[in-house]
Amino acid sequence: MRIILLESVESLGGIGDIVDVRAGYGRNYLLPQGKAAPATEEQIAAFEERRAELMAMERERMAATTARAVQVQAVLPLTIIANAGPVGKLYGSVGPAEISAGFEEAGVEVSRSEVQMPEGPIKELGEHHVTLKLHADVQQEATIRVVGQAGETEVLPGAEPLPADEDEEAEEMLPTDGDEEAEEMLPTDGDAAAETAGEGLEPEPAGEEAIEDTAGTEPQDQAADSTGDG
Repeated sequence: MRIILLESVESLGGIGDIVDVRAGYGRNYLLPQGKAAPATEEQIAAFEERRAELMAMERERMAATTARAVQVQAVLPLTIIANAGPVGKLYGSVGPAEISAGFEEAGVEVSRSEVQMPEGPIKELGEHHVTLKLHADVQQEATIRVVGQAGETEVLPGAEPLPADEDEEAEEMLPTDGDEEAEEMLPTDGDAAAETAGEGLEPEPAGEEAIEDTAGTEPQDQAADSTGDG
């Protein structure tokens, strides 16, 4: 399908260029979006009549894109918070949708289709670099800083998560509430020593003490009586 471009299109050409494209791409995207028109004699003549107008519109788009690139630069590096494991690996990933949403929260409009990630989605904490295709002739490099929920910023070197089996064994070794109560009821070393020391002692009968006291007081009373008689 032969078309004439009404604005610059990446990988195709600039405004006014006549190019051949696949029919589906032309009919389903370029023509409905107003980016091109069929390259018929009538459309080419209509374009020439509107060339000055279309060129002015292209300059306006370029100026808006340049201003947006400045806004993007002002919020870099863009920080995105993500859920991560103990060694910095993400639960999931950060892709064009998350990056577009991050720029939107920062007050800058960047569509998902403008985010180019040749190495694929981000899957770990740290700083990563992506390319923003803001216009057919304007690219902006962007640094994306992915941090964890608790503020982690990078993958911990040498750290490895415990295997699932070891995690289960560690949990089994932890005391439960019932175990803690049982431990509180067990005697300590001091209690055991005190009980051992007291096993051989027998209390003295109260009756014997009373007899000894009485026996010790009678001679004194008799001596006092004898002295009085004399």
